[in-house]
Amino acid sequence: MLATANPLFSSSNSSFLLQTTNPSPIKLQALATPFTTFSPHGKFTPANFAKASRFLAPVGFPLTKRLLVQCSCLELPSILQSEFEMGFNEKETGLLLEQNPALKSASFDSIRAHVLLLESVGIKGAELYHLIDKSPDVLTAKEIVPLIHFVLNDLEGKVEPAQLRRLLIATVPRFLAGFDEKVKLLIKRGIPQEKIVHVLNNVNLTKALSLKSIEEIEKTVTYLSRFGGVDIIVRRPMILNFDLDTQLIPRVELLKEISGGDEDATGIVLHKLPAILSYSVKHTGGHVELLRSFAGLTDPQIFKIFSVFPNVVSASKERKLRPRIEFLKQCGLSSDEIFKFLTKAPVFLGLSFEDNLVHKLVVLVKIGYENGTKELAAAMGAASRTSCENLQNVIGLFLSYGLTYADILAMSKKHPQILQYKCGALEEKLEFLIEEMGREVRELLSFPAFLGYNLDERIKHRYEVKKLTVGEGMSINKLLSVSDDRFLNQKQKKKPIPEGQSERMMKVG
Repeated sequence: MLATANPLFSSSNSSFLLQTTNPSPIKLQALATPFTTFSPHGKFTPANFAKASRFLAPVGFPLTKRLLVQCSCLELPSILQSEFEMGFNEKETGLLLEQNPALKSASFDSIRAHVLLLESVGIKGAELYHLIDKSPDVLTAKEIVPLIHFVLNDLEGKVEPAQLRRLLIATVPRFLAGFDEKVKLLIKRGIPQEKIVHVLNNVNLTKALSLKSIEEIEKTVTYLSRFGGVDIIVRRPMILNFDLDTQLIPRVELLKEISGGDEDATGIVLHKLPAILSYSVKHTGGHVELLRSFAGLTDPQIFKIFSVFPNVVSASKERKLRPRIEFLKQCGLSSDEIFKFLTKAPVFLGLSFEDNLVHKLVVLVKIGYENGTKELAAAMGAASRTSCENLQNVIGLFLSYGLTYADILAMSKKHPQILQYKCGALEEKLEFLIEEMGREVRELLSFPAFLGYNLDERIKHRYEVKKLTVGEGMSINKLLSVSDDRFLNQKQKKKPIPEGQSERMMKVG
């Protein structure tokens, strides 16, 4: 309570509540309009404010802080009294009051409590101003308090402020009721406590929770549980945004249909790419139909491709799928051969032609591949599984070891995978072949598959075992291509080392 000796506060029925907020410059412009309509004390002008400032400064209210001066005799609506704290000017305040009558009767303490709650979850400054401007109900709605308390206490305040702001702007307050119970239901149905905030931060909270009843959410989780529901939701939370009957069920049923009704297989596809449920039935169905009619594939074959590469649905049907399939058909591949190609190199369907495939095609033609041949298709399949840079480095490596383009062409026709192996790994195998095994690099022309075996576990191991029994002139094809069981039997039946040779080896040791 201020002393009334100062003439500015001389009215006998006046009392003042002084509050300071976070430091910020006082807005004199906001005070320029006289308040004669409301105050029996006359105009509250910049001059009078200056007098008040001189009076207040000595008692501990520095002029660098914003001041809220509330006079009990002023019949100002509460929102107008606090306008300086929330950034609204008189015109904006008047518009808020006109459009939201509930604000006129709300007490200052109630509004202030709502503001503090919103700030406590990170909605501050310009974001708070924007929220109130879009949804003034947040200052008066009774549903706000339990919602914010739940976020602060049960969710440890970890829900992103932007998420909460979008929720409060998009949701009529009455639909906020029961938010806590819906979140607890998700936890009860298996979403780990440590993952629930991740889920909430990656959904549309209005669509996923507020506008859905507990029963609807329960039905959604129950349906998805047939296909690994909780894991799918955690990996792709936005699935909860979709309507169960009109979106989720039709999309899952389409996949189940082409799988031949196999729910387990459908669940595997959903687990690999939960985002596949983001695509409409029309979109995914269009891709399926193109693979049926243009590529000539059967539903089981199409589902196999989906199982290997579910991202096929993200490839543009007209810009990628159709031209890629047309290329394979021009190379002379039948429908069954197209299916085999796509199961081995499905990423071919998704790569950019301008930024990727065209550069690889140029390299392949340069080493001797002819357009419109099955060999070119096989080489493109291998090349699609590596980068343009690695492909060029592999060709350069072979050339550096004395091989010609014709040699590389012959090798890759026999074993196209040599084009996709990592250049560094190939170099290690070439060095071992020449330096340790004492072989010629041209031996690879007859057995290029040598470059595909694991260096330590297959090549070195078998070479060390065999060189003691058959010497160093062994066939690298026979050394590596036999099965593990057959190699083990051969090892057990190996010829004994001659006695003289054994003694010499012991002396050397």
